[in-house]
Amino acid sequence: MKQPVRILVAKPGLDGHDRGAKVMARAFRDAGFEVIYTGLFQTPEMIANAALQEDVDVVGLSILSGAHMSLFPPIIEALRQVGRDDALVIAGGTIPATDIPRIREMGIAEVFGPGTRLQDAIQFVRERTGADDPEGST
Repeated sequence: MKQPVRILVAKPGLDGHDRGAKVMARAFRDAGFEVIYTGLFQTPEMIANAALQEDVDVVGLSILSGAHMSLFPPIIEALRQVGRDDALVIAGGTIPATDIPRIREMGIAEVFGPGTRLQDAIQFVRERTGADDPEGST
């Protein structure tokens, strides 16, 4: 039997708003993924170490503080340092569309902004990881 895809949902930096991250974590869990939620105020090293220790397939970064351009590069580097640059990295939050091309160049596969349908994020992760849809509806 194929193991469920494991997703780490992380809140980097000093952003204290986690409602969206919790909504996404619950949506992924309800869709059949195994979800690990780090909680608030995570450093790049904490996120990378959690990705390593939990052996996740996906790292989801949730950020509302506007510090994405200063936090994402060290997170990508920390993942590389611990040998987890193979994980699919996605991001969500209030990220201006003008920053998305540079974020993708950093190695973040997709950015899900406000108003993204939960099913769209779930479908993206399923397609990129080869995860099965437990309900058979894609």
